[in-house]
Amino acid sequence: MEYIKAEISAGVGCVTLNRPAALNALTLDMVLQLTNLLIEWRDQPEVEAVAIRGCNKIGPFGDFCAGGDIRFFYVASFKKDESLSDFFTAEYRLTHLIYSYPKPYIAFMDGVVMGGGMGLSQGASFRIVTERTRMAMPETNIGFFPDVGASFFLNQCENNIGKYIGITGQILSGNDAVATGLADGLLKSKDLLNNWNLLTKSSLTNVKDRINKLQAQCINLKDSAHTPSWFDPRLTFIFGQESLNKALEKLAKLDGEWAEKTLLKLKKRSPIMLCVTFRQLSYGQSLTLAECLRMERDLAQHCFYASNENRVSKKSETIEGIRALIIDKDHSPNWYPVSLNDVTPEMIEPFFKSPWLPSEHPLADLK
Repeated sequence: MEYIKAEISAGVGCVTLNRPAALNALTLDMVLQLTNLLIEWRDQPEVEAVAIRGCNKIGPFGDFCAGGDIRFFYVASFKKDESLSDFFTAEYRLTHLIYSYPKPYIAFMDGVVMGGGMGLSQGASFRIVTERTRMAMPETNIGFFPDVGASFFLNQCENNIGKYIGITGQILSGNDAVATGLADGLLKSKDLLNNWNLLTKSSLTNVKDRINKLQAQCINLKDSAHTPSWFDPRLTFIFGQESLNKALEKLAKLDGEWAEKTLLKLKKRSPIMLCVTFRQLSYGQSLTLAECLRMERDLAQHCFYASNENRVSKKSETIEGIRALIIDKDHSPNWYPVSLNDVTPEMIEPFFKSPWLPSEHPLADLK
C-alpha cells in the first residue's frame, strides 16, 4: 500500500497520510518520503503552499496521525536495529523542516493527533482541528517522554499548561487545542472536504486568497470563552515548581477531584521518566527549537539504548512500558524504581548527557 499519497493541485502540494489500519502511524520510510517531498516542493515555484491530512478506513480525514510505529520500536530495540536510531533522527529533522518551511503549510488535524502527529502539525503556519480531534502527547504512558519538539511547542502554552499536558498525557478536544494555543482554528468535520477542495482544487483565486478564506472560516468558529474541562487554575502553581517531587508534594495537599485524578494518573507512570520529562520541559523553556530537538534526540537514545555507560540503570523503562501497554497488554509495567521517592538526581542526570560529541551529534547542523 502507498502510505503517503501526494500530488500538486492548483498550486498546492497535497499530502494524505494513508496508513489507516495503524491510525497513520509513521514508519521510517514515511518520514523520509515526507522529508523528500517537502524539500522538492520547497524548491518548485509552482508549489505555493502545502496541505497535509490523514485518512481513516472509510476515506479522507477521520484520523490524522497517531505517532510513530510503537511496535516497530519494540522489535527493533531487541534486534539492535540501527533503523530505530535512524527513525528518531529523521523524524526530528522533519519536525525542524516543517517549522522552518518557507511556504504556507496547513495541517488538517482531524481525529487522532498524537505524538509524531504533533511533530507533523505543530510547526504548521495554520493548524486546523475539528470536534472529532483527540490531541495528546501520551508518551509518559509507555515510559517515554514527549518528543518531536514538545520541549519547544508545549512551552508555547501559557501558565504551565504545556508541562501539565506533557507529563500527564492529557487528551485535548479540538476546542481545548485552540484554547491552549495548540491549534489556530476549528472546522466542523462535515465541512472538511469542501474546505480541502476550496484550498486545493479551486482555480478562481490565487493560493494566498484561498488560504485567507479558509483561515477566516476557521477562526469564525473559535469559541474564545472555552475552558478545557480538565483545567484547574491551580496547575499553574503546581507545575511551576522546580522539581516533580515538589510539585507532587503541593498537589497532595490540595482538595478536589482534579488533584485526586492527577495524582492517580501520575502514580501509574514510570517514576524516573516522569522526572526526566519534568526536567526536559523545564529546560525547554530557555532553548531554541534546534536545541530542544538535540536534547530530545539524546533522550531518545538513552531511552532505547539503556546499556549506555552514562546510565545508572541498565533497564529501559520505554521498552518495558511498550511491552505492558502495547505488546502483552497486561497494563502492569514493572517500573524501576517503583516509587518517586526512590528516584535520585544521579538517575536523572545521565539522560541529559549527550552520547555524542557536539560536532558528531546527528542533529548538529540544525539552526
